[in-house]
Amino acid sequence: MDRQLIKRNTVEVVTDDELETVLKKKRPKVYCGYETSGPVHIGHMVTVNKLLDMQNAGFEVTVLFADTHTLLNRKGSKDWIDGMAQYWRECFCALGLDSAKFIRGSSFQFERQYIEDVLRLSVSTSVKRALRSMQEVTRDINNARVSQMIYPLMQIADIKALDADVAYGGIEQRKIHMLARETLGDIGGKKPVCIHTPLICSLAGPESKMSSSDPKSIIGVDEDENSIIKKVSKAYCPVDAENNPVLDMARLIICPRMNSIRIKRPQKFGGDVEYDSYDSIEKAYLGGKLHAQDLKKGIGEALAGILAQTSKKISKLKMPED
Repeated sequence: MDRQLIKRNTVEVVTDDELETVLKKKRPKVYCGYETSGPVHIGHMVTVNKLLDMQNAGFEVTVLFADTHTLLNRKGSKDWIDGMAQYWRECFCALGLDSAKFIRGSSFQFERQYIEDVLRLSVSTSVKRALRSMQEVTRDINNARVSQMIYPLMQIADIKALDADVAYGGIEQRKIHMLARETLGDIGGKKPVCIHTPLICSLAGPESKMSSSDPKSIIGVDEDENSIIKKVSKAYCPVDAENNPVLDMARLIICPRMNSIRIKRPQKFGGDVEYDSYDSIEKAYLGGKLHAQDLKKGIGEALAGILAQTSKKISKLKMPED
């Protein structure tokens, strides 16, 4: 298997040695779970891109639409969540992940063995540990409900139920995944390899979080070209690779899907320039050879081009209203 493809744009692999063992399998299994609680946006594209990498490397990919988890985390009504799960599936397929296995959590999370596993995990996990694992993924952590402590235990039971060799997610999932590695043996499950990718900084900058509840902080995968280009042109873009959503888009979304990026400039500013890697874009920008507005224009146009086909495929599907 292509290890470079599996590991590109990752924050960490826990652990490299265990991954090597998993890669000896003919077709190892990776899963990633999602709360279906808002529009699918470019932050989700980071994980879709990585799942595509793993699929292309030979993994069997399972996408879990965690409808029960979404209810437990107080993100919407059951009917709305059901509609959103269908919308998310259509979006993911439009983004190219049409060969994955899509599963709803409610299709197996009420089976007797699953419930027993969750209850056994509740015996071996302290309230403090369960709550701490949710710090990066729950809303209103200071007023957490009991349901939000059941949530991580179910996520751990999911790994066993899906027989996943690799649990994958954004870095915000790390605490839950580490709890899974510690406790899955208590219910007869296997310790998963955990792979994490970074989160894209909010378009407004590091002070705010890219969130589906704040349309100004995200770019939806079904937005039109003008909206995408306009949002990128206004995005926070410091002369720094850290907490820079424009460079994040280049590295995590565009470069994995395009062999090169052409940035159009007037001749008096040096004319058009083409970059064949993220490193070359970052070097030019941080070195002062590429102006922020030119970078934004090029990234905005490239992103709009990628999402144009996605928008066409899902244009007839309306996201359900809450």
